[in-house]
Amino acid sequence: MKTIVEHLSQYAFYHQDRRNVATHFVGIPLIVVGIAVLLSRPHFTLLEIVFTPALIVALASSVFYIRLDKLIGVVMTMLLALAIWFAELVAAQSTSIWFITGVGLFVVGWVFQFVGHYFEGKKPAFLDDVIGLIIGPLFVFVELLFLLGLKRDWKTTIEQYCLGKNNAMNKK
Repeated sequence: MKTIVEHLSQYAFYHQDRRNVATHFVGIPLIVVGIAVLLSRPHFTLLEIVFTPALIVALASSVFYIRLDKLIGVVMTMLLALAIWFAELVAAQSTSIWFITGVGLFVVGWVFQFVGHYFEGKKPAFLDDVIGLIIGPLFVFVELLFLLGLKRDWKTTIEQYCLGKNNAMNKK
């Protein structure tokens, strides 16, 4: 399994333009919450516990994040729990409110993503590696840590990876 820094480095290669990263700070949370809303309506009960597809996806994502890094994984789990909490509130509303909210958040989030990738001049990372879909939210959180001056060693490693990959591509 790749390390967290390897995943982030690969993802960061597609996100070097600051405008693109900025649009991801808006777009990715909107997409995550939109998906959570849409996946919170269908539900089933097992052993008196109510499950939704949103909860199952969030739990699987949490396991992935915690395996990469325990502390960051726990914080990501808490953020996903907030998304699920909000999604459950919306899912309890009328079908039209649930659907319009979920689709609206999802579509607006992707508009931000595509505007960012227009600035970047590169396609989204998940088009080359579907794992980019789960790394995106992690990337945004870690970029926030970088802005706060935390995880400088990770930032340096990621920047060196991107520089090396850009140099290799320019030689071709």
